[in-house]
Amino acid sequence: MVEDLEALDSITEVSIHKSFEKIYGSRVIIIGGGAQVAQVAVGAVNEADRHNLRGERISVDTIPLVGEDAIADAVSAVSRLPRASILVLAGALMGGRITEEVKKLQAEGIPVIALKMAGSVPDQADLVVTDPIQAGTFAVMHVASTAVFDIIRVKGREF
Repeated sequence: MVEDLEALDSITEVSIHKSFEKIYGSRVIIIGGGAQVAQVAVGAVNEADRHNLRGERISVDTIPLVGEDAIADAVSAVSRLPRASILVLAGALMGGRITEEVKKLQAEGIPVIALKMAGSVPDQADLVVTDPIQAGTFAVMHVASTAVFDIIRVKGREF
């Protein structure tokens, strides 16, 4: 295909790059309140570093947001993010529209970890974790190919 493109008069240069999947790998998304998002990110980045040193590629993205609509819109968009592999919801109270978007996200195959909080999100989440640092660690362990943790095996449990 490269040769065919280079043969076209209208093409001046063709370059080949590694895919974002190979460069950045799996993507952990963290959404919620600022301080809690930061703590989840600490756990996720620490764990990702351990796996990335062994050749994996795991990136961590955060967005601190406040308000049901803002968070629900962000959860809805996760399935459209390239390489998004898991979502962690970090907050004190989440439910309503957010829970509905979590259900849709799970139906698309993206698991959701929630911090222990008020509202209906923890009831819908695949895993509920009390410690935000541990939640970030679990998220990375789930997407890491070198880890043995599988969120499906502990689905519905609380740690």
